[in-house]
Amino acid sequence: MPGKITNVWQPSLIKQAVRDAFLKLNPFVQRRNLVMFLVELTALVVTIIAINDLFNSGNFKLDVQISLWLWLTVLFSNFSEALAEGRGRAQAESLRQARKDAMANKLEPDGKIEQISATRLRKGDLVIVKEGEIIPSDGDIIEGIGLVDESAVTGESAPVVREPGGSICGVTGGTRLISGQVKVRITVNPGQTFLDQMITMVESAKRQKTPNERALELLLIGLTVIFIVVVVTLVPFAHYLNVSIPAAVLIALLVCLVPTTISGLLPAIGIAGMERMLKSNVVALSGRGVEASGNVDLVLMDKTGTITLGNRMATEFIPTEGVTKEDLAEAAMLSSLADDTPEGRSILDLCKRTLGIRGRDIRAPEGSTFIPFSATDRMSGIDIGGREIRKGAGDSIEEYVNMKGGRFSEGTHAAVESISREGGTPLVVAEGSRVLGAIRLKDIVKPDIKERLNSMRKLGIRFVMITGDNPVTAEAIAAEAGIDDFIARASPGAKLEAIRKYQKDGHMVAMIGDGTNDAPALAQADLAVAMNAGTQAAREAANMVDLDSNPAKLLDIVEIGKQLLMTRGALTTFSIANDVAKYFTIFPALFVAQYPVLNVLNVMHLATPTSAILAAIIFNALIIPACIPLAIRGVSYKPATTEALLRQNLLIYGIGGLIAPFIGIKIIDILVIMLNLA
Repeated sequence: MPGKITNVWQPSLIKQAVRDAFLKLNPFVQRRNLVMFLVELTALVVTIIAINDLFNSGNFKLDVQISLWLWLTVLFSNFSEALAEGRGRAQAESLRQARKDAMANKLEPDGKIEQISATRLRKGDLVIVKEGEIIPSDGDIIEGIGLVDESAVTGESAPVVREPGGSICGVTGGTRLISGQVKVRITVNPGQTFLDQMITMVESAKRQKTPNERALELLLIGLTVIFIVVVVTLVPFAHYLNVSIPAAVLIALLVCLVPTTISGLLPAIGIAGMERMLKSNVVALSGRGVEASGNVDLVLMDKTGTITLGNRMATEFIPTEGVTKEDLAEAAMLSSLADDTPEGRSILDLCKRTLGIRGRDIRAPEGSTFIPFSATDRMSGIDIGGREIRKGAGDSIEEYVNMKGGRFSEGTHAAVESISREGGTPLVVAEGSRVLGAIRLKDIVKPDIKERLNSMRKLGIRFVMITGDNPVTAEAIAAEAGIDDFIARASPGAKLEAIRKYQKDGHMVAMIGDGTNDAPALAQADLAVAMNAGTQAAREAANMVDLDSNPAKLLDIVEIGKQLLMTRGALTTFSIANDVAKYFTIFPALFVAQYPVLNVLNVMHLATPTSAILAAIIFNALIIPACIPLAIRGVSYKPATTEALLRQNLLIYGIGGLIAPFIGIKIIDILVIMLNLA
């Protein structure tokens, strides 16, 4: 998609991040990260000490180097945050350029075509899009059929068919017409397009600290306070032992002990998590949503489009007693002529095959009246002269037939129950008081859904399907997809009460929705994802917006949230292990001159106490930029239990964090001596 950045080290990003790193030295900006704010203050103090040493007797050479590396530590921390922020800004700029460069073939009222900038198009304008051209703005196809590549905007690699009428007529500005020629009616004014919304959301989505991140920050501040106490108490302890420890060395010790690594990387981890959401075309509107996406343990999933492919297909006609399959097909065809839904079109296709009809167009008889579908009575149909043909849900048609003085046959009852038990959706066709038979609509379960649910179930997540279907159909689909539980014939109130119940039981609940009737439940859910194509009420109630309006995206969001938590946990473990190792590197160096026996603790055989301290402070600064790629890319997502993740962190990042300082500090110590820096 535009703005997608795969290389962290792009020259333009590096240049901007370096500039921003210096701007972030502003104390009013730096104080947001209290640990790094402390490091900046200590860097300032050591700088003053070094300047004083320049004009008085003192170890200017050591102090100025410590000062330099302390400033670099702060700058590297700022650089990691600025680099992550720069990726988001580059994405917004790329989107803005895509909008700016697009041209449109506007169809004037006199039939002439004028080529204008896409930014000048207004709602209601007509444009012609030819094969290979970019669709200039959001709109509906009113003429022609085209194959559209939406990967440039939505990230979906598979091209899609777009044609007039129904739910597949909409096109998005910035996508490309691969084949065909279409006439598009623009449906938005300037500043309201999909790309405009993405740009606005990308630029306005600010990183907010989540509850877990605040808790971690409090832990880091607590550790910092403890190490401040440790370092301060070293002063009277050293005085008692008649050991002189320069102030700059004490400050270097403090900076090496406080958790600077994870403090420097936390902003980058948080921003990178939001950026990964954006790469999946999901905008996090609050820190609560980002955190909840990683802590979710129960997911309410819609059936259609999430668990199933979304378009139910007509696969079989089941006529009632005394009715031929051809008679049923003919009535179903007439009742579906005005049904522009994917299900209606699939019924027409099945009718053509059953009746042996060729050709694309089938016209309704003159004088016929179409009866549109109503959510109240759940049926549609057609009146032709004295014939009244209806097609709809079994219970609705049964009520209709009974009202007409007819009777719902046992055979049709059996067909409806059989279709439902097998996971299909039954539709019944009737003509007046006479039931003609049933149509089997098959929900196709996504081929990878069961595997994905099983992998996420290892993380302790349960899945509940929520659907308006009858309980028999819902149970069959849930069993086929491997869903833990289901809620059938769900009303808006039922969704809200279900979320409250699960939350009362201690669950972190995720939900996805797009309608105004979903807004109460979205506002209640811990992770609430609204479809960008949905209503304004749904978007305002949610804490995330899926710009692709793809219900299946909920699983991706949860995976990204889990990856963010895994990354934070891994780097926190690594950072604390680093601090432990640096402590055992520096502490012996402070007292070995007065007490040579402590040299036995110098297991790495560092050259001198001064070189050991300088090597440790240099390593402490360099480890932050070394970990930036991991912080931004994130730890690889692997479904596992909490115990397994903890064991992995301790074995890989814990032990790695202990070993890395010993190796790194030893190498730097050798270089310090070679270059005569200490």
